[in-house]
Amino acid sequence: MPKYPAVVHSKLPAVQTSIFSVMSKLAREHKAINLSQGFPGFDCSPDLIALVEKHLRSGQNQYAPMPGIPELREAIAQKTEALYSMVYDPETEITITAGGTQAIYTAINALVRENDEVILIEPAYDCYFPAVEMAGGKSVFFQLDPITFKINWNAFRKLINPHTRMIIINSPHNPTGSILNAADIQQLEKLTLNTDIIILSDEVYEHILFDGYEHQSVARFPKLAQRSIIVSSFGKTFHTTGWKLGYCLAPANLMHEFRKVHQFLVFSVNTPIQYAYADFLKQQERYLHLPAFYQEKRDFFLRLFEGSRFGIEPSAGTYFQLMNYSKISQEKDTDFARRLTLEHGVASIPVSAFYHENRDHKTLRFCFAKNNDELEMAAEKLLKL
Repeated sequence: MPKYPAVVHSKLPAVQTSIFSVMSKLAREHKAINLSQGFPGFDCSPDLIALVEKHLRSGQNQYAPMPGIPELREAIAQKTEALYSMVYDPETEITITAGGTQAIYTAINALVRENDEVILIEPAYDCYFPAVEMAGGKSVFFQLDPITFKINWNAFRKLINPHTRMIIINSPHNPTGSILNAADIQQLEKLTLNTDIIILSDEVYEHILFDGYEHQSVARFPKLAQRSIIVSSFGKTFHTTGWKLGYCLAPANLMHEFRKVHQFLVFSVNTPIQYAYADFLKQQERYLHLPAFYQEKRDFFLRLFEGSRFGIEPSAGTYFQLMNYSKISQEKDTDFARRLTLEHGVASIPVSAFYHENRDHKTLRFCFAKNNDELEMAAEKLLKL
């Protein structure tokens, strides 16, 4: 190493290693059951793997077109119209991305300029704030009600001003498992009408809602859709988070700017997997069954904790469940999560990590997208607390 290494002036001085990486590493080191990082504990469909192999062997192994292969963009357009009655042009309004996180980063850096304000709703997924910082924007934070995780729209409207460039929403919501209903989206539509505010809608869990609720995509609301970028994820839908493939939808003027950044960030993404997804999407049941599949997981997980000292309000969507431990301990959630991993063999995520000021409501996030025997073993350990 050189004696006098270059001085680094960090562009993200407040950002540390992701809590998901930290807790997963801790789980591996101590052989704990990992209910922290949000990935399924079961494999994807064998049919999907067979399709990937088919396209690998058929020679689809070179660069895809920058916005994605036409077949997949057309399949997404058909799916979106069938679900939400909104027509997106595959040629100019749909782009395939290297997962949802890349799509979010690209959208923010394409459309947020220095000193633009971006409203983040906390608890917020941890990739939003750093992307705003990298774009030179200013994050403005709004906290969900810590009990109901609902938005107080009268309070929210006070944050909007001429400097507001973007509002980031996330439904179904990570980490709380709450959802935005039609009335919420209508409120957002009214607040942003006749403004230049852009909505970035993180909808990666669009197919995982419970108890009969329907996903209220911003695509359902034409006046809002015309100022919105929607992000979704094949990884969350098809149990393939390691493949890192997602997509975004936006009107042509916004997508034009999005692609300017996308082409220099990744240019294009995995070609044979794009072809496989295009084929796989032809059967709607392959994603329409997900609410029932994951509700069974959620309900099984909740039954395991009946009568426990954890405070639990059933998740309305995603494959995460929050659990309040205030009747068990008054430790900081970061300390309690660490102790659960080291002493009890179950890893979770402290929800304070989703707040810029690390607000601690004595709540942990658990991922229930695991095999039932693994969930049973985790519950057996936690019920001893």
